[in-house]
Amino acid sequence: MESGNIAWMLVASALVLLMTLPALILFYAGMVQAKNVLSIFVQCYVVACLMSVLWYVVGYSIAYGGANPYWGGLSKVFLLDVTRESVVGELPEILFFVFQMTFAIVTPVIIIGAFAERVKFGFVIVFSGLWMLMVYAPVAHWVWGGGFLSDGGIFGALGTKDFAGGIVVHQTAGITGLILAIVIGPRLVTHHGGHSPVMTLAGAGLLWVGWYGFNGGSQLQADANAAMAVFLTHIAAATATLTWIGWEILKTGRFTVIGMVTGSIAGLAAITPASGYVGPLYAVMIGAVAAIIAQEAVGLIKSKLRIDDALDVFAVHGVAGMFGSMMLAPLGAATWTSQLGGMAIVGGYTLVVTIFIIFFCKGLVGMRVTKEEEEQGLDLSSHHQPAYSEN
Repeated sequence: MESGNIAWMLVASALVLLMTLPALILFYAGMVQAKNVLSIFVQCYVVACLMSVLWYVVGYSIAYGGANPYWGGLSKVFLLDVTRESVVGELPEILFFVFQMTFAIVTPVIIIGAFAERVKFGFVIVFSGLWMLMVYAPVAHWVWGGGFLSDGGIFGALGTKDFAGGIVVHQTAGITGLILAIVIGPRLVTHHGGHSPVMTLAGAGLLWVGWYGFNGGSQLQADANAAMAVFLTHIAAATATLTWIGWEILKTGRFTVIGMVTGSIAGLAAITPASGYVGPLYAVMIGAVAAIIAQEAVGLIKSKLRIDDALDVFAVHGVAGMFGSMMLAPLGAATWTSQLGGMAIVGGYTLVVTIFIIFFCKGLVGMRVTKEEEEQGLDLSSHHQPAYSEN
């Protein structure tokens, strides 16, 4: 164990948790109607708590419990064989567990944005728990835990590369969000513009800061590559923000605050899988292109396909994350076969298992609130309390 690495990873773990509590909550809450703000806070907060417990009970074991190509097994349930002396690389294993737990927390919370303002609280909780255990944890094992997509697996010595979550986090969350939006159907009101752009802007800023830990921490060491990953994270986000603004002005003559920060998140998602493998010029290119394709994806999904992915989970996280993952092949960090093959396998698995979980949960607890409850707002109908008091 090395004290400098331990100190950095403690900070990185806190930064990644910050991405959920409160960054992503604020980012999402500002884009919904005022009558649904509290529901976003409660859904994200409770899901974060549930993922923490499930990761401790069995999720970590499924992802990192052993060398089986397809799942980690049950050897680390309840961390029964993890002591203060257990190590992963130069880290205490309990710290590695905590860092990976923050990823397992944020990924299901990202999905909540796709079905905001219209889903039962019980469905959110049951679906999120099952999805983390059945989709996120196995995929994390395949790519990061020594599974069949990693180096030495089915694609040979150079396996599917994903430095910090372009495939494991953003692709799985994006595809899942799109499926949920299609199955659940559109909101009664879809073009309200959000009740507080200021709240969304604050959340985006906190997400940006937290992403330093997300990408920089994925090096698992306090070294030059971690420092480079932090810089690439920043420059890709800055480039994507400016590109989004310019592209929006080019098309409409103006830009919006929500669009601006959406561009930032697209750049952050796109550089995530590549931040440990490329240099600054490539990061600038990835951020710029990601902003354009994510902006076009938003328009395609909402305006052309009429899919109410409420907070653009697929366009921003899915499309941008998959673009960044794919770019590792032409930039020399991976092969086309390993990247496209791995993405196809993860995408197909996510699609099939997510559909199964959706309909299982729908039969178990129901899925969508009633028309009257949606019109009243989930703050009152689900949680019996408004976000804002008139007093």
